[in-house]
Amino acid sequence: MKPLIIKNVSFVKSSTRIKDCPEGSFPEYAFTGRSNVGKSSLINLLTKRNKLAKTSATPGKTQLINHFLINDSWYLVDLPGYGYAKMPESERQKMMKMIREYVLKSERLVCLFLLIDVRLKMQKADLEFLQFLGNNLVPFVLVFTKTDKLTKNQLSRNLNQYKNNLLETWESLPDIFLSSALKNHGREEILEFIEKTLDQE
Repeated sequence: MKPLIIKNVSFVKSSTRIKDCPEGSFPEYAFTGRSNVGKSSLINLLTKRNKLAKTSATPGKTQLINHFLINDSWYLVDLPGYGYAKMPESERQKMMKMIREYVLKSERLVCLFLLIDVRLKMQKADLEFLQFLGNNLVPFVLVFTKTDKLTKNQLSRNLNQYKNNLLETWESLPDIFLSSALKNHGREEILEFIEKTLDQE
């Protein structure tokens, strides 16, 4: 299958609550992860728009639910990141509440892409969010970012650690994608997945 061709992208709206999100019947694919995981870079890679999502050296930049309409047929949803240590606790809770409300109440969410920095060991915030997704039967896949920062052996070792960690409490693993915005890796595989699931809608 050829990867999905993104012909046009338009910013639609930023929202703080699910009830303020755009109305309509377009399917949605949402992206989130810990702050500084490379979410904006991945979104820019997927759309081939270098400035679509704002990248910043300061984590926690995305603090709204941002809807982008792709090919006039589906939404790419840029959710806030979570777990940024330097953000006040009240703000961190606010971001997590926003994310959880969206994934639980969005009736058009086809899949949540959960981004994880493959260089790091399993973080508590990621593990807790994974359990939340599983407990609430939210459809999701894992995207391991920054794969270019590791050697092949390091990457293989870290991936196996993650898989073994998850299989301690999960019966099976979700779909897994490897990405590197720097090396342009992972784009075709993720877009193929989106196209395949769009066809099933």
